[in-house]
Amino acid sequence: MAACLALNASYEPLTLVSTRRAIRLVLEGKAEILEFDGDRAFRSANANVPCPTVIRLVRYVRVPRRFRRQVTNTFLFARDDYSCMYCGAHRSELRGRHFLTRDHILPRAQGGENTWENVVTACSPCNNRKGSRTPEEAGMKLLTVPREPNYVYLVWAVRRVTPIQAKWIGMFYGEETVEVLRGRLEGEPEVD
Repeated sequence: MAACLALNASYEPLTLVSTRRAIRLVLEGKAEILEFDGDRAFRSANANVPCPTVIRLVRYVRVPRRFRRQVTNTFLFARDDYSCMYCGAHRSELRGRHFLTRDHILPRAQGGENTWENVVTACSPCNNRKGSRTPEEAGMKLLTVPREPNYVYLVWAVRRVTPIQAKWIGMFYGEETVEVLRGRLEGEPEVD
């Protein structure tokens, strides 16, 4: 079953919930449907509910503003657009025993930490070539300077959202976020 975008009462995108959870929230009067799939509906003896793709909570839910996302490979690879930060190879170009890995710029063996500023995505050949050395020691150059990403980009970059859901996210967070999402909407029509 497809996911449904849940917005706070303030229209702030919160998360993706299952369609079943979204319908339950609507039927309990805790949310309203803003967008729905016109081809699908849920029927019972007492109700006919269109399949929601975007809902808005009726009451505001407080969301902590400042929290840091831990460095995970899922978020790291999304931040680096699934590309090696040394040679630029995209994961779609890697074959056989080559794959994406996490590389510590200052290796852990030299006291490097697992922080956003010290890790990058590297293809396995580049990571093996670099070994337990810094890029300078290995004669390699980073394509970008790593930094902690905006958590909004992180959260939405790893989730599959439809163009309609991206529109609602963009209304709250701006066109820059929609541009990030547009790159993730593989095979989907462009977001208006």
